Amino acid sequence: MAMRLAAFTKNGVNPNYQAFLQAVDRIAAAEGAVATRHFPATPDDPVEQVALLHQVVAERPDAIIFAPADDRALAAPVAEAMALGIPFIGFVNRMMGDFVTFIGADDVAMGRVAMGAMADALGGQGRIVLIEGPDTAPTSRDRGRGFREALATQPGLQLLDTAPGQYLREPGRAAMVTLLARHPRIDGVVCTNDSMALGAIDALAAAGRSALVTGINGIIAAAEAIGDGRMLASIDYDGLKMGAVAAMAALRHLRGDAVPREILMPTQVIHRCNHHAWLVPIEERPLPLWADIIKDNRE
Repeated sequence: MAMRLAAFTKNGVNPNYQAFLQAVDRIAAAEGAVATRHFPATPDDPVEQVALLHQVVAERPDAIIFAPADDRALAAPVAEAMALGIPFIGFVNRMMGDFVTFIGADDVAMGRVAMGAMADALGGQGRIVLIEGPDTAPTSRDRGRGFREALATQPGLQLLDTAPGQYLREPGRAAMVTLLARHPRIDGVVCTNDSMALGAIDALAAAGRSALVTGINGIIAAAEAIGDGRMLASIDYDGLKMGAVAAMAALRHLRGDAVPREILMPTQVIHRCNHHAWLVPIEERPLPLWADIIKDNRE
């Protein structure tokens, strides 16, 4: 009987999660497994995600690949599922529990690097704002921490304000509208993901204002904005690669093969000189090889 993988993301609208789910499907199909997709109809809704998890657990999949909408709210439901013997592979957002492995990145480092790119572009002088994701997301908390650590080393940069953008484009736009109303001069906008950065760009264009904007994720729309000069930079957070690795890790574990307890993707800045690689459609990108991913994590 084919092995059954259930993949949970926080929402179905973030392009990086869409890429992740595509990769899980591709790996499952290549290895004769079956994959199902599960995400809240209301983006990032932990109550809906808990209900979905209960439904899927009742069907007893062979493994669950899981990114919590809220790491604290999902701790107990995930622990209950683990107690039934269902192995969990975690990705993107860390949480407590006996996970087979975690696939993600050093989000604190990503925050530092994003801030560093902004500082370099501004020559270490200027007024900046920060648009953050939800506090329920460990990635947003960690990226914000990295940003603030890097900012503390830049005496010529002033943090004017912060605003919540919920990791989504429209809330990111609304956050930027609020910040523009409060501050007549903004030189830089650091966003903890690309969707919010694109929303900030929308608001800047509508207001006839200009500022440098950075994001994180490396989605195609961000690469396009970098290419045409509307966005300064992004940080690669490859959903396709993470989805493939998560699915491979799940299937390896089910076959009894060794899987590292943690697999982290490298931090890479996407800018005007290298953005073309991130313009390739997700469907046309090659999937990573397990041996290469493990080799990179050992180096």
